[in-house]
Amino acid sequence: MAERSVRRQLGSIIMAFEAFVVFFGTLVAFGLKVADPRAVWGFGLTFSTILILTPGYLGRKGSYWFGWALQIILLVVSFFVPWMLLISIIFVGLWGWSMIAGATIDLAKKAKANLDTFEITVESKEA
Repeated sequence: MAERSVRRQLGSIIMAFEAFVVFFGTLVAFGLKVADPRAVWGFGLTFSTILILTPGYLGRKGSYWFGWALQIILLVVSFFVPWMLLISIIFVGLWGWSMIAGATIDLAKKAKANLDTFEITVESKEA
């Protein structure tokens, strides 16, 4: 079985947790009546579903940029619910960290795999 990218694994973890937080944020937005209930539930459930499905897409071309776009959408929408802005800033930071740390670890693993092995032999001259 091929090894999955650490960047992809970390990004998947962040997205999965974020999906649950968005769902609970939807409940809070509904309870606070920040907008029409249909709009709150429609956007909240759609966004939460997209977040929970995105980890299956990570690793493909443009998928990490899509993840950044989802983070920006979360940041913009979080202005409607008190304290959600703080939570979204935390998740944007975690997403950024997972992208940087994951890429660094993946590059280090690739460099280690590409190292040439060599053998050292010691010759002794006996008189």
